[in-house]
Amino acid sequence: MRRILAAILPGLLLANCAGPAADQPVTIDFALKSGTEDVTCTRPLPGLNKKATLTDARLYLHSVSLIDPAGRTVPVALTPSSWQRDGIVLLDFENAAGTCRGNPATNTAITGTVPAGRYTGLNFVIGVPAPLNHTSTNTEATPLDLVAMGWSWQAGRKFIKIEVDPEGGITRKTGKPGISWNLHLGSTGCAGDPVKGETITCTSPNRVPVTLPVFDTNRQHVVIDLARLFDGTDLGRDGGGALGCMSGADDPDCPAIFLQLGLSPVATLPPALRIEPKG
Repeated sequence: MRRILAAILPGLLLANCAGPAADQPVTIDFALKSGTEDVTCTRPLPGLNKKATLTDARLYLHSVSLIDPAGRTVPVALTPSSWQRDGIVLLDFENAAGTCRGNPATNTAITGTVPAGRYTGLNFVIGVPAPLNHTSTNTEATPLDLVAMGWSWQAGRKFIKIEVDPEGGITRKTGKPGISWNLHLGSTGCAGDPVKGETITCTSPNRVPVTLPVFDTNRQHVVIDLARLFDGTDLGRDGGGALGCMSGADDPDCPAIFLQLGLSPVATLPPALRIEPKG
């Protein structure tokens, strides 16, 4: 018995000293492009069906995870910052320069840690989870405190806020010209009063799940392509209601946008997103 213990004890001691495998850092980079060119706030957007300039480009993500070679999803533990908390990330591509009207600070990456290992894919959801979506920007901490990313419908958030100014303005059915074509994606058809503590239900949650089965965080980044996003949309005309697409089920300017976002029909990789090598 003593010989057996003497043989296995050193191995047990080594195992205990080694402890659990350390986490490894991960950075998931994003880029905003129009066709093959990077989008900036200081020159017109290339590749659109109408000459236009960018004024705002921000979006929320949540439920970020990597996929291992066996197909298992492993959540990314986000590094707390003014851009990330409670599993939510705000990406901000505008810098308040040129034609942009946001703020100077930008964020184009998700940072966090995962258990040490090899990962070959990526999952995330565009949007804000329902329990945190219908809250006040006055009481939430960053990045959910931005008034510019909130809207009045059940105190919800704009999941995606992309605004452009087409050259020559926008022709409206009312005859009154418009200036900015707005894409504000968020939950619609919502009922319930969050101020009274009521549960909010929405007929159109409009969160966009994204799955990239093959993705290398070290060598690739996720591209949001505005030329593809606005493919099929006439930025010089508005079909009715508020300017642009405000996510309403009956908004005539939303079907083409929803198609490119993979909302209708539902797609694991929205046509407006793609993967490219870094650099």
